[in-house]
Amino acid sequence: MDEKIILLVEDNPKDEALTLRALKKGNILNEVIVAHDGAEALDYLFGRGEDGNLRALPQLILLDLKMPKVDGLEVLAKMRSNERTRLLPVVILTTSAEDRDRLDGYRLGANSYVRKPVDFVQFTEAVTQLGLYWLVLNIPPPNTGR
Repeated sequence: MDEKIILLVEDNPKDEALTLRALKKGNILNEVIVAHDGAEALDYLFGRGEDGNLRALPQLILLDLKMPKVDGLEVLAKMRSNERTRLLPVVILTTSAEDRDRLDGYRLGANSYVRKPVDFVQFTEAVTQLGLYWLVLNIPPPNTGR
């Protein structure tokens, strides 16, 4: 599959809209699937589509940490414990400045930890750089089930 899907896991509607707008402004035109909480993200990654087949895996996951039902760290732990999703690139995209969150994120296998800048121009630049790196420059490992 040539389509490089982004899975955005974000419970805040304003941050979701901001991220989608930043992707568009940064000319990142890939399909974006939005999961509004951790449970929805896990359903997407491990559930089955309407046709009974597993859904296509995303090329990049932008993961918020503080969410209802299942938080981002738990989503990350479940992803890293499953062969199908173990190697997917995960960028924690959060407002949290807690050292503990950053340490736990990296211990659980996050590829990157980015604090959401408050300024839209900075945020757009950060999201554009993330998209260019993970969707264009990065070469994923072979045989990842994509």
